[in-house]
Amino acid sequence: MSADRERVGPVLQSGETARAIVAAIAEAHPDAEIVDRGAYLRVLVPKRCAVTRAAIERHIHAPFRLPSDLEQVMSSFKGRITVTEDEVRWELLREGAP
Repeated sequence: MSADRERVGPVLQSGETARAIVAAIAEAHPDAEIVDRGAYLRVLVPKRCAVTRAAIERHIHAPFRLPSDLEQVMSSFKGRITVTEDEVRWELLREGAP
């Protein structure tokens, strides 16, 4: 499996909210690759990317609701996503895994 296929994370529509989410992810994952395509930001982290609501709120300086506020800016993602009201995770899909 190539290194690129082992990366997961969100694709976010550019803007203040996306920048806050990216900053929170980068804080938790120094190995995150951020690809800025102007209209959107793609975040790629090896195997597992996780970010908490609290971390996003620290960067956006406002309340942030999961999953609804994330759904407004996340146009796509790579990996398996799990969302609670306190955290979102994107994890590598393994072949044969449910």
